[in-house]
Amino acid sequence: MDWKTWYDSLIKPDWTPPPGTIGFIWQILYPIILISFGFVFFRTLQGKLPRMVALPFAINLASNLIFTPIQFGLRNMPLAALDILIIWGTIIWMIIAIWKHYRIVAVAQFPYFVWVSIATVLQLSITIMNWDKQ
Repeated sequence: MDWKTWYDSLIKPDWTPPPGTIGFIWQILYPIILISFGFVFFRTLQGKLPRMVALPFAINLASNLIFTPIQFGLRNMPLAALDILIIWGTIIWMIIAIWKHYRIVAVAQFPYFVWVSIATVLQLSITIMNWDKQ
């Protein structure tokens, strides 16, 4: 079955946002991510930021990019749950790492953090609710 049929067949909490809402939120967040991450990576390459400041951004980016293939390609919900926990944790790390250098970049991560916090609870809920389908 295709990914949408598979996802629709999963048991989900009543408060699960509709797919259109999820897509809309990411359309808002991706430009923020692109600009702020690009700034951090550029400043790091210029030698104006320590590499350790860019590390959580790099881990977060890689984890974010592999979430969809894990969740909808492999259909591996426990691994997707682990991945989203990494995404969530690295956002906290990113905010702490960049705070003393560029507070505006740290503050720009708050909408991302709020959304990923919601998405993390949702992912963990769906994973637990469908544990028998693993």
